[in-house]
Formats: sequence, structure tokens, C-alpha cells
Amino acid sequence: MSLVIQSQRRDAFGKNASFRIRRTGKIPAILYGEGRDNVPLVLAKVDIVKILKSESGLNTIFRIAVDGGERDVMIKDLQVNPTTDELLHADLIHVAMDKVLRVDVPVELVGEAVGVKTEGGFLDFMTRELTVECLPAQIPDHLAADVSALRLHQSLKASDVPLPEGLRLITDPNAVIVLVQVPHEEKAPAPVEEVAVEAAAPAEPEVIKKERAEKEPEGEK
Repeated sequence: MSLVIQSQRRDAFGKNASFRIRRTGKIPAILYGEGRDNVPLVLAKVDIVKILKSESGLNTIFRIAVDGGERDVMIKDLQVNPTTDELLHADLIHVAMDKVLRVDVPVELVGEAVGVKTEGGFLDFMTRELTVECLPAQIPDHLAADVSALRLHQSLKASDVPLPEGLRLITDPNAVIVLVQVPHEEKAPAPVEEVAVEAAAPAEPEVIKKERAEKEPEGEK
């Protein structure tokens, strides 16, 4: 059974109105998509946090109770205060259960690579999400990437990650998911050669030379 969260129509707009909404433990939101009119909403913050903490996270499909009915939706985007991490606003989109969606699914590494376990390497996790297309009901919580057989300098690409039936890979198949790297050794700085430089006698200023020449007796020139 799908998760159903309650909502109410939002009739006040602007920064001050949004501030007042947040003070009550709720957040402003907007629902759009599927050729329908945009619907401004007010949602309980705890409901959105609950969805984000679920296994499917942002890819969770749930139902919104609005205008006496329920609609299948998912989170499209979130606004978060970069300083406090406070949730400020949510964008929701209508979901048609019979139409293909494009979503980003997190990659989960499975196993311990040979190159790490016995060869002294480390895993460089480079691509943490894969973009796929599928029906809403087929969206997986994550995609498993088995790294057990990887040795030093070997990698696992997007095309190597098995996809459940019904999913189509959109990410570049050659995108590197994980690479077994060799740790960089810190080299000691090369010793600096000490070169003895003989101090040269300071050159005699030209003006002094000229004055000395003028003072010397005629016979000494």
C-alpha cells in the first residue's frame, strides 16, 4: 500500500508567508507535471523527512491527499538552507504509473576487491549514481556493483552493473563506477646541493675612480 501524506492548498505567497508556514513545522511546496495545472501546497516537514530517510529516498513514489482526492507523486527537487540544512521548499511531480520515468539510482558496492584485500590498493568510488529509465513501480532502491574480482588498476564500468528487468541504462556505459588504485607514496624531498660561492669584492664606484685619477701626480699617471 502506497504511503499517503496529507496536504492543504497554499493561498499565501512570498517570503513572509513562507516564513510563517515554516514556523508551524510545515513547508511550502508545488505540485506540477503531466499537463496539469500547478498546485501550490503546504506539507508537514516530518512527512518529507520520513520519505527522504526511507530506503528509496528521493525515488519514493507516494500519494498526496489534495482537493478531496489522492495523486501519485514523487519529489522532483528540494530547497535546503546551505548553512542550517533546514528544509525550505519541495517540488513534487505527478507520476503516471504506466509511463516510463528517468531517475538516478544510487550504486551500492558489494564484496571486497582482490586488489584491496591482497595487493595493497584502495577503491576509488567515482560514479555513485546511474541514470536509468523504467516504469515507476520498477524503480529500485539501489543497484549492486560487485567489486570482488577487481585487481590493481582494474575498473568496473556502468555497463558492468547488472540491471533488473525493465530498466534501461541512460548513463554512458563506459563511465567508470569504481577503480582500484595504488596509494601514492610520499617521496622525501631531494637534498639541496650546497654550492660554495666565493664572495666577489665589491666593484669600485666609477665616481671614486675618476676622483682618484684627478688627484694622482702627473708622473704617476
